[in-house]
Amino acid sequence: MNYREKLIASSSENCLCLGLDPQEALCPIELESMYIRLLEALSSRGLAPAAFKPNIGYFSAMDRPRELSFRGSRLLCTLLDMIEDLFDNVPVILDAKRGDIARSSENYAAEAFDCWLCDAVTVSPYMGSDSVIPFSRPGKGVYILCKTSNKGSSDLQDLEMKDSRALYQSVAQTVLAWDASSEGSLGLVVGATHPEELEELAAMLAQKGSPLLIPGVGSQGSDASETMSILRRSGYDPRLARINSSSAITSPWRKTGSMPGSGWLDMCLKAFEDTARALSC
Repeated sequence: MNYREKLIASSSENCLCLGLDPQEALCPIELESMYIRLLEALSSRGLAPAAFKPNIGYFSAMDRPRELSFRGSRLLCTLLDMIEDLFDNVPVILDAKRGDIARSSENYAAEAFDCWLCDAVTVSPYMGSDSVIPFSRPGKGVYILCKTSNKGSSDLQDLEMKDSRALYQSVAQTVLAWDASSEGSLGLVVGATHPEELEELAAMLAQKGSPLLIPGVGSQGSDASETMSILRRSGYDPRLARINSSSAITSPWRKTGSMPGSGWLDMCLKAFEDTARALSC
């Protein structure tokens, strides 16, 4: 099964990507227990996203290697094992944003695919084709940063090129050219926080059927239903998109300013169900 086929197979219910970004300050109970209980509860209720996206930085920051403490790495191992056991055929996207000279990129690809056994990885295109192509492996996906959801994305991504295109447009066209020999495994990261650019790029990728990873729904302010409407207007197949929501589901109390009590799990499950319903394929 190539990566595009994996996406379609896992999107029968929704195209929600559940981001896993553990933060101690947002947890009403012990952090490890919270994430384990959340995955168990989703599974027991027959609820599943169409992808999981652990951000490796959150897990690595919990480690203290020089003290031989690997709390974050152990938690990531536990969650990946649970996903494999409880959520059949749901792909895992390692949010690592790697990209280096060719040999180093080969090592980062090994980190994502051989060490963590993930299905896809996020990659920076800044150093060019020899830093990206090493991530292209049979059956694996590569999401290349294009027009990202953060406020500072315009600092570089909107710069005008010599041919009058914006840099993000040039990145998209270049990725499509690179993807000619990668069985459709190369896709783009495009934020829902930029709806006009999302519609433009989704239309560009629609004919090719390239994957899209779309952050920005939930805590960053974008609406799940509107994001789906954008994809449909553009002619893009939503089964190939993974629309990410992280803390809006794992910490829905974040914006209230008060930590919940025993009802925290029900809050997470409701947020999941509401978002998944809005992202129904």
